[in-house]
Amino acid sequence: MDVDYIIVGAGSAGCILADRLSANSRHKVLVLEAGGSDASFWIKLPLGYGMTFNDPRVNWRYTAASDPGLNGRKANWPRGRVLGGSGSINAMAYLRGLAHDFDDWERAGATGWGWDTVRETYGRLEHPHGPIHVADLRAEMHPFTRHFLSAATDMGWPQVEDMNAEETEGLGFYRSNLRQGRRWSSADAFLRPAKQRANVQIVTGALVERLTFEARRVTGLTYRIGDQTHHVTAKAEVTLSAGAVNSPQLLQLSGIGRAAHLQSVGIDVVQDLSEVGQGMQDHLAITHHFAASEPTLNGVLGTVFGKITAGARYLLTRRGPLSVPVNQVGGYVRSSPDLPAPDMQVYCNPASYSTTPDGRPDLKPDPGFILSVQPCRPTSRGSVTITSADPTKAPEIQPNSLVTEKDRGDAVHACEVLWALSQTPSMRRVTTSPHAPDLEGMNKDAMLENFRNRAATNFHPSCTCRMGHDASNSVLDHRLRVHGVGGLRVVDASSFPNLTSGNTNAPTMMLAMRAADLILEDARST
Repeated sequence: MDVDYIIVGAGSAGCILADRLSANSRHKVLVLEAGGSDASFWIKLPLGYGMTFNDPRVNWRYTAASDPGLNGRKANWPRGRVLGGSGSINAMAYLRGLAHDFDDWERAGATGWGWDTVRETYGRLEHPHGPIHVADLRAEMHPFTRHFLSAATDMGWPQVEDMNAEETEGLGFYRSNLRQGRRWSSADAFLRPAKQRANVQIVTGALVERLTFEARRVTGLTYRIGDQTHHVTAKAEVTLSAGAVNSPQLLQLSGIGRAAHLQSVGIDVVQDLSEVGQGMQDHLAITHHFAASEPTLNGVLGTVFGKITAGARYLLTRRGPLSVPVNQVGGYVRSSPDLPAPDMQVYCNPASYSTTPDGRPDLKPDPGFILSVQPCRPTSRGSVTITSADPTKAPEIQPNSLVTEKDRGDAVHACEVLWALSQTPSMRRVTTSPHAPDLEGMNKDAMLENFRNRAATNFHPSCTCRMGHDASNSVLDHRLRVHGVGGLRVVDASSFPNLTSGNTNAPTMMLAMRAADLILEDARST
């Protein structure tokens, strides 16, 4: 089969590329997705993603390696294996990031990715100018959330109307990519319209095995469906949009990576590119639970009757507690007033819950709430490394958490911010008791140990194929082209030069929107 463009991965980025590149009817576009359909009740239900956390039908279900920085713990790493990718199983918080995040991208070598350009691209992405709907859900949020906003005032933090506006510091109601009470992913906004075009083909259940080359130019790839292997040729380009784990994995399987390591697992080297799979960054969050003296979502979703009532209301009206993701209030704050910009992201949820062994949320009927804080800009960097030439074998994910002094200091600051928020008059008035462990009385050393023992990924891995100045410190140039390899780009969160301050789904979609501009520009110039 011959096509013009091949896109590997129908996730948040790949769906946008499919739509933009196929808008010209002369371009024949093939999209390959390892997973299947996103036509699932639990995917579309705003509060249903807890049911997909460990579902092998839609989730790669990776496990990270033992992490010394987190006292040897191994973290679950859910990654979307479905149309829409991780954007079909995430918590839907839509945050652009802070302006300085993208100016930092430009300083890191991603020329043309500064805030002014990024802001314009977001404007084209989001409704009413673009197809991504960003919903204001405050009318459906639980009444307990008013205490979080009151506590923000106690802390001296502003209350923010829209965390994606120019004034982003402070707490407010999270906005989410929803439309008419249902998840509105990149697959909904971009891929479904593209599917109607005769020049687009979408193949699901397709495991890409490796890229094919002539010299150092990519000519296509091979993929497998069941026991059948297929070969396809790309006359223009191949783009990897398989995510921060699978994109570097596929590069390495194809002979692009650190030469010595590739040879050690029996792979012929096409391009010695040492940064492939390196430089990974992720957000870690510390979360504490509290018993409440007022009703919270536990009283609704922690009982059989409440679940039935909420379910019926949602099915009839697309409203009520099931129409809102779990992250209801939060925002960007400074751990010290001396800092030039916010360095912490806060999440406040009007429910307290645990996770069952199979990954499902477990809410008890007793009222409770959660406070969670994540340092925004970690400096530790991990890796994604293949351990075999077998494409079905998961790569090793090493988060390498808290290896820098800055990150260890930020871990302490996150605990301090959480403790201070919990001790505001507004929160103390509605708190019966903290769940163990209690932050009270912890010194800095104890807080760091608390973070090591309990902090968890917020599922924002990035930077494993990052843009940069040259091959000595990056994988891609500023136009997302792989250094030293023709006909190949990487467009997903792995392309980030560094991690943005907040949730990564919105920046990933923005990246793809602009990447399509670059691809089409380059096509016109050849």
